Amino acid sequence: MTEPLTIARVLINELEARNVGHVFGIPGDYSLGLFKVIEESRVALIGTCDEQGAGFAADAYARIRGLGAVAVTYGVGGLKLVNSTAQAYAERSPVVVISGAPGVGEAANDALLHHRVRDFGTQMRVFREVTVAQCILDDAQTAQREVRRVLAAAARHKRPVYIELPRDCALARIADDGPETLASVTPSYDAATLAEALHEAVEMLNRATAPIILAGVELHRFGLQDKLIQLVGKSGIRFATTIMGKSVVNEELPGFVGVYAGSLSNEMARAAVESSDCVLNLGAMLTDLDTGIFTANLDPARLIAAGAESLSIRRHHFQGIGLATFLDGLCRANLVARGALPPSCHASPDSFEPMGDDAVSIARLFECLDAELSENIAVIADPGDALFGAIDLTIHSRSEFVACAYYASLGFAVPACVALQLAEPQWRPLVLVGDGAFQMTGMELSTAARYGLTPIVVVLDNNGYGTERPMLDGVFNDVHAWAVSRIPDVIRCGRGYEVTSEAEFVSALKAALADTDHLAIIHVHIAKGDISPALERLTKELGRRVS
Repeated sequence: MTEPLTIARVLINELEARNVGHVFGIPGDYSLGLFKVIEESRVALIGTCDEQGAGFAADAYARIRGLGAVAVTYGVGGLKLVNSTAQAYAERSPVVVISGAPGVGEAANDALLHHRVRDFGTQMRVFREVTVAQCILDDAQTAQREVRRVLAAAARHKRPVYIELPRDCALARIADDGPETLASVTPSYDAATLAEALHEAVEMLNRATAPIILAGVELHRFGLQDKLIQLVGKSGIRFATTIMGKSVVNEELPGFVGVYAGSLSNEMARAAVESSDCVLNLGAMLTDLDTGIFTANLDPARLIAAGAESLSIRRHHFQGIGLATFLDGLCRANLVARGALPPSCHASPDSFEPMGDDAVSIARLFECLDAELSENIAVIADPGDALFGAIDLTIHSRSEFVACAYYASLGFAVPACVALQLAEPQWRPLVLVGDGAFQMTGMELSTAARYGLTPIVVVLDNNGYGTERPMLDGVFNDVHAWAVSRIPDVIRCGRGYEVTSEAEFVSALKAALADTDHLAIIHVHIAKGDISPALERLTKELGRRVS
């Protein structure tokens, strides 16, 4: 006889069918029944130190696997997830937020139960603002259909969804609706509108003398990387990426000119994009960070912009034509072949020679990383100079660079490394994080230790929030100094390295890379006013605008 299905079991089964192998979270009394079901399933339950850490981990997992999940209790757990869920919404990361809740019978009495805020609907109303679909699984007759509805919305929009499960419903028995076909849904569109858009785009591209493709994050979110490679190979058009789209494909592929982000870019990448007479924007969201705080120079008269749900060519808007449909059409269109593509101008240097006892600078640190990192290393960068400095790093495989480069919530990177290594065990995470951001979520290294993970965490210690100092400095940008390299003693796991010179950094990095059995923390002391070349370019540009 088959085991009777419950609402909680169906929920976990539906996640597993969609390639979710891990659920991150912290239990509470309203979610204990759900957690027991997860524990007894084939989906691994990953207990984190804090709910926000669980949310960040689920976000990173979704970016890598295509769907992530986080489970918490009501109120004190759920509301701590609002920030990480807002980031997932802003950056198109399909996270399933699952919250236990007071039982239906308890809520009906309007009792003043613990974790309640205003009324029992408060948390649902909050999450409606940061998710694309929601449901309460309080009816055994409709539960499976409701789960499938919200998961389909996550897949379609690549944004988070919210599921609330009253504790007295988790083990309620239901009848199985039968298997669901998980085939992708092809968006409908008007064929005549598509034909007109393709005609105008192809004519513009073929007429251009120096066209370029700007590849954005939506190519990754919607699984369109192979289509991009096909288009580049067929047309011979060079390509750049945005910060959010960094590593959407292997950066050593022919035709790659670098990361374009306005004045944050190096001169080569900026010139290649801004001198082009036809920029084909494929899935780039053009946020303030992606455009170097709007220092990008992209003339709308030379721009074809295809987004997940929009298409414009010059100043013409084509309703109902999304990125996947348009890109597929371009791959089949009669584009002029421009010959062999030039080699990537983003290849790693052969070696790095440290300058002895010289202090470590942000610029030199990233030069060393570029020379030393191998193909199995995935880089996770926290917002700030950890991110800006990484713009010119060479990423050898697709999707091996993870960052929250739009919503930019500090503290993302350390929890993200837990998710990355669980989602893709063949990759070893290398985290780049500032000392201020590390103090927010660095405790999740305990989670890495608990599950036998081996990230390398490089803490860039410049005595506070260094990215903010060029804007407006004050004691509010300072943080208390931590003995970061001694954290392995506290969590009883890993190796710690204290670094004050280039020679020490090279030695520590090589030792950490060679020691694949232990997590590593490299505490790098950097001068208070030192900033990356990218941030220096940006501040100079902004300074010229102000003056």
